[in-house]
Amino acid sequence: MQRVIEQAAYPREANGPAAFRVVGETRDILGEGPIWDPAEQVLYWVDIRGQKVRRHRPGTGETKSWDMPEVPGSLALREGGGLMVALRSGAFFLDLLSGKLTPAFMPEKHDRVMRFNDGKSGPDGRFWVGSMNDVVRGPDGILYRIEPARGFVPVLEGITVPNSLCWSPDGRTMYFADSPKLTLWAFPFDPATGELGERRVVYRTLAPGVPDGAAVDAEGCIWFAVHGAWQIIRCTPRGERVQTIEVPAQLPTAVAFGGPELRTLYVTTKTYQLSEAELEKQPLAGALLALDVGVRGLPEPRFQG
Repeated sequence: MQRVIEQAAYPREANGPAAFRVVGETRDILGEGPIWDPAEQVLYWVDIRGQKVRRHRPGTGETKSWDMPEVPGSLALREGGGLMVALRSGAFFLDLLSGKLTPAFMPEKHDRVMRFNDGKSGPDGRFWVGSMNDVVRGPDGILYRIEPARGFVPVLEGITVPNSLCWSPDGRTMYFADSPKLTLWAFPFDPATGELGERRVVYRTLAPGVPDGAAVDAEGCIWFAVHGAWQIIRCTPRGERVQTIEVPAQLPTAVAFGGPELRTLYVTTKTYQLSEAELEKQPLAGALLALDVGVRGLPEPRFQG
């Protein structure tokens, strides 16, 4: 059973979570980027190092995978159907019936040592995605927004490992982390233009735990995986920690709300970077996990292209 390590008072706070359950039988090398589709009632995510896009249908228990020609970093639901997938070289449309990939948007000056990591569609209908150096972990990455009419638009530069992209319920605040800096930031956000204001610090983690994939609940709290620390943290927009939940895997990578009422927290994990001895002690490393958290999440916006 998982236990709540810390739980501070917060208005309308949910009860403590139930035990994690394993979803499906897949084991990801580097699971990331879970996104729930309310229309289909399915969960999509990627296995970056396994070069796969996956879909799990809780109603039937079926998990389907699509092989990718390059490493996928993240994905988004499209308003017109199918998915937008950020592969190493750029953004592609994925037709879910045929499995066909169609090049959609290609960034300028994108060296082959770079790849895309965390990405989501924002309340502005644009696809936000960050790049990173996949060989040397230096500040070579860029946070982009992809606009249907303009393609890749650079927003923030000097990024090492982009993560924790999510937005407040009113769409007026964007959360983002550069993981090695151990800091989750909040930016004032204009949904009409996609412009960012001056950032402020929301939460700082302690090494070796770094902020990874994140989601926001209907109460405005941010849930984020703490990669390296066996944890998920829930904090308020002011940075007050509400809950710390133990995860039965050292390297949780991202979270997403799903299920009929968006009250299930899905958690991706990884086996990548774990030794054989560590893997032996972590039989759930790489598994897709689920937890009933008693608080409702928010539906993810769709890319308007």
